[in-house]
Amino acid sequence: MELSCKSEYALLALIELAAHYDTGEPLQIRQIAAQQNIPDRYLEQLLATLRRGGIIRSQRGAKGGYTLAREPWKINLLEVFICIEGLETQPNAQDSDAKSDKTLEGAVILEIWQEAHRAASAILQKYTLQELRDRRDSRRQLDFMYYI
Repeated sequence: MELSCKSEYALLALIELAAHYDTGEPLQIRQIAAQQNIPDRYLEQLLATLRRGGIIRSQRGAKGGYTLAREPWKINLLEVFICIEGLETQPNAQDSDAKSDKTLEGAVILEIWQEAHRAASAILQKYTLQELRDRRDSRRQLDFMYYI
């Protein structure tokens, strides 16, 4: 499995929204884009996908922007990946090659792939946006202390 640029940018934007969650103030696309160095147009598409997925909310108007739809500790990384990448929660046996389905080797490969997918899903489900934000903040603190 690989972290796509799309998923990475979505997570960066969500960390920024999680960092401002307590203020209740929406963030505008240009603010998120500037803070996380994400192209505005691309970020706009990602935020629209996250909004349709129920992970964030948008607010119109001069003081409008985006906020998390729920508390950062209630949004796990698995749901973000499913929303952004359109991933299924379980690999499907019908998706594998027809020839592999008919062989013992194909069945063994599929079993291992399903096990790996379950393990990856369990890890992604375990971590929330709050934990990503907390890790970032603690590393910032370490970096700050290192440079003093």
